[in-house]
Amino acid sequence: MKRNKKNRQELLKTTIEEMPFITDEELAKKFEVSIQTIRLDRMELSIPELRERIKSVATSQWNETVKALHIDEVIGEVIDLELDRRAISILDINHEHVFSRNNIARGHHLFAQANSLAVAVINDELALTAGAEIKFTRQVKEGERVVAKAKVEGADEKGRTSVKVDSYVENEKVFSGMFQMFRSNQQKGVVTDEDRD
Repeated sequence: MKRNKKNRQELLKTTIEEMPFITDEELAKKFEVSIQTIRLDRMELSIPELRERIKSVATSQWNETVKALHIDEVIGEVIDLELDRRAISILDINHEHVFSRNNIARGHHLFAQANSLAVAVINDELALTAGAEIKFTRQVKEGERVVAKAKVEGADEKGRTSVKVDSYVENEKVFSGMFQMFRSNQQKGVVTDEDRD
């Protein structure tokens, strides 16, 4: 349904407030207008582009910073982080991530996003992947957005921290992995929910 400009811009503003990580392409499809129209609407409303919105949300939500590696070394954009508890990152699959003959994402990019998030969530200056069990559950294509969610599960008998990472496109799981993380302070273990209560 076509809307007038004022109505469209009001709905656009509300939509972006509710879903700050929505792309201009998704907005164009939703409002049945061109991407250029969406960009012009955003400019008139002083709404920044997606990358700036991601940075803004991440800055306002984080109360902690990545310790085990530099934030630029994390594959994807970290949008939420609570050390030794959980973390979320998003990765937009672009042309450089896919096989040219079929536009399907190379698996090592999905693994790298998940693995670097598993490292990032560890509250230690030194965190290394000691082992991983991974599973790809569906192909990811160019233009799709992968949301990786890491959750710290606890420590094993060797003191290694287990981090579960599930990656999704929209609400469909595309990758899952259980990472065993070595940390320099692994003898201390991790803080569990029971310890916090």
